[in-house]
Amino acid sequence: MTGGIADYESHDAVGLAEKVRKGEVTPGALLEAAIARVEARDGALNAVVVRIFEQARRSAAAALPDGPLRGVPFLIKDLHAPIAGVRMTNGSKLFEDLVPDHDSELVARYRRAGLVLFGRSASPELGVTTSTESALFGATRNPWSTAHSAGGSSGGAAAAVAAGMLPAAHASDGGGSIRIPASCCGLFGLKPTRARNPSGPDVGEGWSGMGVAHAITRSVRDSALLLDATQGPDLGAPYCAPAPERPYLEEVHRDPGRLRVAVQTESWNGVATHRDCAEAVRDAAQLCASLGHEVRPARLRIDPNALGRATQIVIAANLRAEVLDRAAALGRALRPDDIEPGTRALVEAARTLEAADYARAIVSMHAVGRKVARFFLDCDVLLTPTLPVPPPLLGRLALSNTDLERLIEDITATVGFTQLFNATGNPAMSVPLHWNAEGLPIGVQFAGRFGDEATLLRLAGQLEAARPWFERRPPPT
Repeated sequence: MTGGIADYESHDAVGLAEKVRKGEVTPGALLEAAIARVEARDGALNAVVVRIFEQARRSAAAALPDGPLRGVPFLIKDLHAPIAGVRMTNGSKLFEDLVPDHDSELVARYRRAGLVLFGRSASPELGVTTSTESALFGATRNPWSTAHSAGGSSGGAAAAVAAGMLPAAHASDGGGSIRIPASCCGLFGLKPTRARNPSGPDVGEGWSGMGVAHAITRSVRDSALLLDATQGPDLGAPYCAPAPERPYLEEVHRDPGRLRVAVQTESWNGVATHRDCAEAVRDAAQLCASLGHEVRPARLRIDPNALGRATQIVIAANLRAEVLDRAAALGRALRPDDIEPGTRALVEAARTLEAADYARAIVSMHAVGRKVARFFLDCDVLLTPTLPVPPPLLGRLALSNTDLERLIEDITATVGFTQLFNATGNPAMSVPLHWNAEGLPIGVQFAGRFGDEATLLRLAGQLEAARPWFERRPPPT
C-alpha cells in the first residue's frame, strides 16, 4: 500500500512538495499513495465522505500551477467550502444533493498553491456540534481509539491526517472546530485571526465573524505555508486582518524571544477542567519555562452568561437563515426530518428572537473582544487546555440525541476554552504536547493578540523542536 512512494508518511506537505520540485516523485504518485491509504484505512474511521479520485487523477496528470505545494494531495471539509461540480452536503440531509457551480475563493487559492483536491472530509450537520457524527454519514472515529470522537466539526480532516492518509487538510473553526479535533487526534491546529483567510464569494463572514477557515496539520511549517498561500482579503471582503510583516513560513524558524506566558486552567463557562487537561497545561508551562519564557498564572475574567447567550443567538440566527434559505431554494417549506434534533432545537430557538436580540449579541461579543485585547497588554500569549475534558466517547455529542438539555450541556463542556477566541477573533492554536495514561491525545491551547499569528507560529516552532510529535502515530487501523 505504498502507491509508488514508500516513504510517503515520513514527509509533511512541505517535504512532499520538495520531492515533486526535485523530480523525485510525481504528483500522480503522491495522489495514488493518498488514495491507497484512504481505501485501506477509512473503512474503520469514516473520515472521507465525498471522493473525487478520478477528477483528482486528471488534475495530477495535467499541468498543475507551479505553487509552493504543487502535487500535494489535499482534502476539503464538507462544510461551506464550494468546489465546482463536487457535492457539498454540509453534513446534512437537507443539503445532500447540493452541487456548487463554482469554487470558493479559499479553494481557488488552494488550487493556485498546486494542491491536488481528491475529496471531502466529514463534518457534523452544519458544523453545529464538536463531534463529527451525522445522520447522513454516521460517526467519524478517532484513530487513537475508535470508541472515541475525533472531535468536530473538522473531525474528518483530523482523523484523516492522524491516520496518515495525508499530511494536512482543510478545516474551519466557529467555536473550536479546528483546535478541538486537532487536540483529540494529536495534531497541530491553528485558528487564524478573524478574516485572515477569505470567506467569499458567497458570504462576507461565517457566523457573524466567529467562523474562520484554515487547516489541521501534522507539522507547524505546513500550517504556516498553507496560511501564506491563502491569507489576505478577497474582492469585496467587508473587512480584513492586519497584514503580516513577513511570510509565516519564516516565522516558524525565528526566535520568539522571551515571551510573557499567562496560564489559566479555569474555563470561562464554568465547566470543570479534567485532571488530565490541567496536567497537560502544567507540563506545557514547565516546558515554556525551560525554554526561557516568563510563565505566570493569570485569570482572564469574563461574564460567561453574557458570552454564552450572545454566541447562542448568533449561531441560532445564522442556522435558521441558512436552513430556511435552502428549503426555499428547493421550492418547499422546511420539513421536520430535514435536520437533526439538535440542529432543529437551535433553529426553533431563533424563531422567538427579535432583531434587537441579535444586535445586543453583537455588542456583547465586541465588548468581550475589547476586554481580551486589554488582557494581552500584559502578556504575549495565554496558555490553557484546548478542551476541559479528554476526547469524549462517540454518541454523547451527536445531534441525533433527543435529550436536548443534556446535549447542550455536553457541547458546552467541550468549548469552555475555545469559543471565546471565536467571539473575539484572536488567533489561537492547539499544540499536541501531552497524552494521558489511556494513550489519548490532550492538546493545549495558546492564544495571542488579534492579528499576531507570527508570535504563535514562532512559539509553535520552538515547542515542536523541543518536543517533536511528528513521529507519534496512532496504532494501525
